[in-house]
This record gives sequence, C-alpha cells and structure tokens, in this order.
Amino acid sequence: MSYQVLARKWRPRDFGSLVGQEHVVRALRHALEHQRLHHAYLFTGTRGVGKTTLARILAKCLNCERGVTPDPCGQCSACMEIDAGRFVDLLEVDAATNTRVDEMRQLLDTAQYAPTRGRYKVYVIDEVHMLSNSAFNAMLKTLEEPPEHLKFILATTDPQKIPATVLSRCLQFNLKQMPRSAIAAHLEQLLQAEGIVFEASALPLIGRAAAGSMRDALSLLDQAIAHGAGKVTGADVRDMLGAIDETYLLRLLEAIAENKAVDVMAIASDMQARSLSFDTALADLAGMLLRVALAQSVPGALDEDLPERGRILALAERLDAEVVQLQYEIALQGREDLSLAPDEHAGFVMTLLRMLAFRPEGLATVNIANAGARAVSVPRPEPKVGADADTAAEAPRADGFWPELVGKLQVTGAARELARYAELVRHDGTVFELVVPKSKAYLAEKSYQDKLRASLDQHFGMRATLKVAVGEVKGLSAAAIDAGEREVRQAEAVRAVEDDPFVQDLVKLCDAKVVDSSIRATPKN
Repeated sequence: MSYQVLARKWRPRDFGSLVGQEHVVRALRHALEHQRLHHAYLFTGTRGVGKTTLARILAKCLNCERGVTPDPCGQCSACMEIDAGRFVDLLEVDAATNTRVDEMRQLLDTAQYAPTRGRYKVYVIDEVHMLSNSAFNAMLKTLEEPPEHLKFILATTDPQKIPATVLSRCLQFNLKQMPRSAIAAHLEQLLQAEGIVFEASALPLIGRAAAGSMRDALSLLDQAIAHGAGKVTGADVRDMLGAIDETYLLRLLEAIAENKAVDVMAIASDMQARSLSFDTALADLAGMLLRVALAQSVPGALDEDLPERGRILALAERLDAEVVQLQYEIALQGREDLSLAPDEHAGFVMTLLRMLAFRPEGLATVNIANAGARAVSVPRPEPKVGADADTAAEAPRADGFWPELVGKLQVTGAARELARYAELVRHDGTVFELVVPKSKAYLAEKSYQDKLRASLDQHFGMRATLKVAVGEVKGLSAAAIDAGEREVRQAEAVRAVEDDPFVQDLVKLCDAKVVDSSIRATPKN
C-alpha cells in the first residue's frame, strides 16, 4: 500500500478530534442538537486551520444514516463515502479554478434536484472569495432561498473580498489560528500513535514554524521524520528548519546586558559558522525580547514549563523596561534593513552593535578597545556630603546628597529617570522638594512621583513627602553629574588612546587617523 501523508491520514473525522476550534464546534453542536439548521455557512480563517475539514464533518452530521446529529457514526455508508470523498450528494468546488459565471450557473442548475443518496445535498465552495462579481450575483437568489434539501458551506481565507450581499445571507464562523501548545500536544499524540521515537523539545519548534496551521505542522512533521531517518529530534528539526537555538538568543541578550562586545561578536560569528538564518535570528530575538517585556509586566504570562523561563526572568530583573523596548525596536528595524546590508551577517552584527551603543541616557555604554588601545578606567569622584542628616534645612543639602541617594533607591523606569533628572530644592527630614527641567516636564507626572515616593518610603522605613515642580535647574542632578563624569572619562580615554605607543606607530606607518568619536570610556562601576 502506498504511503499516506500524515495531514490526510490524521484529518479529523468528527467534532471530537478537531483541534483548536472549540468555539465553532460548540455553536454547531447546539444547532444540530436543536435542529436549528441554517441554509448557508461561511467558514473563514487562514490556511490549514480546518475549514474544509469542518465542512466535511458538517456534511456527515447532516447525512448520517442515523439521523441529523452532532456525533455521526462514521460507520454507515454515507459517513464512509464522505470520508472517502465519493459521496454523490457532497459537491466540493474550488472557486479558484471555477471563477466564471457560466460555471456557477451550471452548478446552480443542479440545485433544484433532490439528493440522490443523502438527506441533504451539500455544496462546499472553497476559496469562495475568488469568484467573479457575476458569479456572486448569479448565486445570490439561490443562496437566499435555497430548496429545503440544499445546504451551502462556503470557505475562504479572505472574507474581505466577499460582497456584503453574500455575507448577509450566511452564518459566519471565524476559525482561529492553532496555538503552538495545541499543535505540539496534537503532534505528540500522533507520534505516540504512530510509534515514532521523538524528543519533546522538537515539537514546539514545529509548532512555531507552522504559524498557526495544523496542516503545515503535519507536513513539517512528515519532513522531520524523513530528515531524521524515522526519528524526530530537536537538533534535526532545528537543522531542517534553520531554526535558531534559543540559547544563542539568551547568550546574546546576556552579553549585551553586560556590555561584553567581544562575547557578542563571538556568538554572532559562531552563528555564521553554523549557517543560521540571520533574518530568522532577528525575528526570534524580537520574540525573546517580547518574553522579557512580558516577564517585567506580567510574570504569570510566561508558561511554567518554558525551558528558559529562569534565564528570561533573570534578564527581566536586570534590564530596564526602556532598554527592552528600545532593543525590540532595534531588532525589528534591523530585520527590515537586512536586505540593504552588505550581507546578512553584517546587517545582523550592526543591529547588535546598535543595541550596545544606543541606550537611555545615564546607562553605561559599551567599552570597545580598538587598535590595541587600553580600556581606560576613570574613578568616580566621591560625592560631596553636606550637613548632618538630622539637621533640618530650608535650603538643599550639599551637591552630592541627592545624586548619592538616587543611586541607593530601588526604583526603575520613568520614576528612576525622574529621580535622576531632578534637583533637590529643599529637604527637611523625610520631606523632599524637587525641580525638573522644562525639557523633562513629562517626568513630573503623578504616577511617576508616586513610584518615587514609594521608593523613598522603602529606603527610609517611614512615610516620605515628595513635591515635584517644573522650572530652572542648576546642573546638580544625578544625570547632569553623570554626564560631566562621562565627559571627563571620555577625554581621558581619548588621551590614553592617542598616547598609546602602538596607536602612534599605526598613525605614522599607515598614515592613519584616530577617530575620537569611536572611542568609548570604561563605564563607571
């Protein structure tokens, strides 16, 4: 006997075996149980989600020899002939190849005749949106007032192209894309039934590549079985799909978070050596950053059985929310620009370098040592501490008090930026009056103030009072001081590079020039 592909062998034959469309099954079951049968049904959804399969199951429900039922027997001649595709009263028409009005009229001419074998004559028109306007017009009258023995089941991937006059005559059901977890679970049951050895880690990879289509998932599984010589393993599936091992992505994000440019480049080179798709890598990197963002906002949204859940949660704690959002945008833009790059590897590397270089002001930048130049470390000046903390004052305390306090507060996001850009105007015990520059007026929003106040409460162990105004500043904020320190460190770094003997030799021998803007100082500790 010839081999039958999995997508055909395991096509659902009743509502109970249909995966992922419970909302449609529930409605159809109730209609069949109460004999509230519509004359025209429209199933919409992307490829491979079960539109045609659902139409055949419904045809069996209507024509089972045991009567109209949501649970056809599957054993009578009508059920068996429908499953085999030879039931004379089930007409399946592909509208993509039968678009003209003449073909539609020819089909409708047979509508007036009673069924030959079954209870109902069922017309299944697939990709109905491909019909011409004339063909749609020809079927309107029959579609609105069909004979009692006739049922229309229309299917389409593009309901937008169906005229409103047709839509209004149909009972419409929107089929959802299959969740990855549902696809993986179904594939696991199928492989167990087939007696095929498999690794559980391979199934989510197929589920992701299938993009919501169960038919695509089964076709990919067929390919994976052939690729693995009768076995389905994670390594073989990754190799077959050109999929990116998520450990690469996590290592990249961890190296970027730690500003380790050398490690980032090494990982990118390793990926190139393995001939991995960098377009897929950037798409998957954006997906990983989405998980990190979800972990920051809704930790419960991550599946408990996610293999890398611990590392994702650790990244979520380490990275600022603003950094994650920025890196997500950079990954998307990098993927869009990939075709414009000299080659895919270059485009991927440049995207990673952007993640290292671009980050919200005040966060450390990457240390890049070029042409043998030494990494320069400039000690952070000790903050100037003023009068005793117990002494109340109408004027602000010495310049370093508030910036030093900001460094100790457990605060993130926009509230952290409020603390960094604010200057202390007045301090009295746990009463703090701050001012932010007009350019950062949005940071004075009440929700950000509330978060900063809560952080002060936690730090001092008592209720703090916070007042924030917008006005003129004197350059005494933590952000301003950090900026000044960065300028000092940058100048020292440039001087160290220019004074380096090796660099000086390169300049002389190669008529080279040191580009000051390419030099980055070592971040402060």
